[in-house]
Amino acid sequence: MFLILSFGLIAQDDLTKQGWNFGALPTITFDTDLGFQYGGLINLYHYGDGSRYPKYDHSIYLEVSRFTKGSGINRFYYDSDKLIEGLQTSVDISYLSDRAYDFYGFNGYDAVVNKDWFDDETADYRTRMFYKYDRKLFRFKVDLQGDLAGESVKWVGGVNLLNFKLDLVDVDKLNKNKDQDDLLPGHDEQPGLYQKYQEWGIISDEDADGGFVPTLKAGIVYDTRDNHPNPMKGIWTEAVLMGSPEFLGGENSFTKLSVIHRQYFTLVPNNLSFVYRLAYQATLTGNAPFYYQTQMITTVMKGATSEGLGGASSLRGIRRNRVVGDSYFLGNVEARWKFARFQFINNNFYLGLNAFADFGRVTDKIDFEKPDYYVELDSPGVYNHDDYFDNDAEAIHYSFGLGLRVAMNENFIIRCDYGMAADERDGESGIYIGLNYLF
Repeated sequence: MFLILSFGLIAQDDLTKQGWNFGALPTITFDTDLGFQYGGLINLYHYGDGSRYPKYDHSIYLEVSRFTKGSGINRFYYDSDKLIEGLQTSVDISYLSDRAYDFYGFNGYDAVVNKDWFDDETADYRTRMFYKYDRKLFRFKVDLQGDLAGESVKWVGGVNLLNFKLDLVDVDKLNKNKDQDDLLPGHDEQPGLYQKYQEWGIISDEDADGGFVPTLKAGIVYDTRDNHPNPMKGIWTEAVLMGSPEFLGGENSFTKLSVIHRQYFTLVPNNLSFVYRLAYQATLTGNAPFYYQTQMITTVMKGATSEGLGGASSLRGIRRNRVVGDSYFLGNVEARWKFARFQFINNNFYLGLNAFADFGRVTDKIDFEKPDYYVELDSPGVYNHDDYFDNDAEAIHYSFGLGLRVAMNENFIIRCDYGMAADERDGESGIYIGLNYLF
């Protein structure tokens, strides 16, 4: 974890940074959904002659890290408004592996989550991997923005190539070096939800192992923020139309609409702000594959992933991917307080606290046919509808919590959020340590 000692330091006027500057840290972080993370990352910033500081000319981000629950991040990200004059250019190349990707079914509360089935200390325990599958994702993403009407109204366009590879959790690999009491049962003995959805025909054979999803997007952005990493005032609103046409080689053809409105209010100059984000995403045509439905469409990625609803990027404290539907609504409200400023190792720092509330729900459900009966793989049994489905139960999911921020030169921002779910059907709580403000 990146630690900063501030004892004995006195706040001063900010230093003006020029040329190259960087933040680097060993990525010893923690995410409730992913476990402990280890590895390294570096974020290079070029401020030119310093006349635009804290705005940078170029940003280069590199990360190679692994999580103890089996996930991995290999990421290159570049962002600049100087590479091509008059355009904001962002490039992302990532390979993300997740040995235990969360899958709780579709349509939020309509999908029942039985925590006793993955709690190995309960009498009804089945397997800790019951609501998991193995996912590997390769992503190549290019986004462009240019002025449309002055500096505040911009057009956006981009291409995003995603290749998903899905499989059952590799139980044999996860069982290596485990004590006998901690061994996971095999899939024949205890099939998980992902496997059952395939048996019931809810997940088709075509989608079960993943696929290639190429997308094109175009939209419009209205942006009056005073500082992109952590605005104190302004509006940031975007409307984006995204399509995955078959002629690009995709296995499914569909279009989606994403509308996101963010607004920032200064309560105490430079130090205290009130901010909120409202988002709506909907499928307009076609049928998106189930493994794409967790993707949150946005013009700017604040981290290695932009997925939900549930987890670090959307509903903090709620289980990752707990709320998956064909369309959704999302809201986040935060109070942000910068309570200390100082200079250290010739850089500007501030410490911040956040109080937040998150909420969201499925607004258009994924349509599928529920099974009429079910037979266990090894022993005949009766399929119990209430163990898996709760018809028309979906409602708004709420969470709330607190966060800490450590920022260097306004741009390199370490965050730690602790969120709590308001409804036990969504889980209990989550801790998320990473980079950047949520929005």
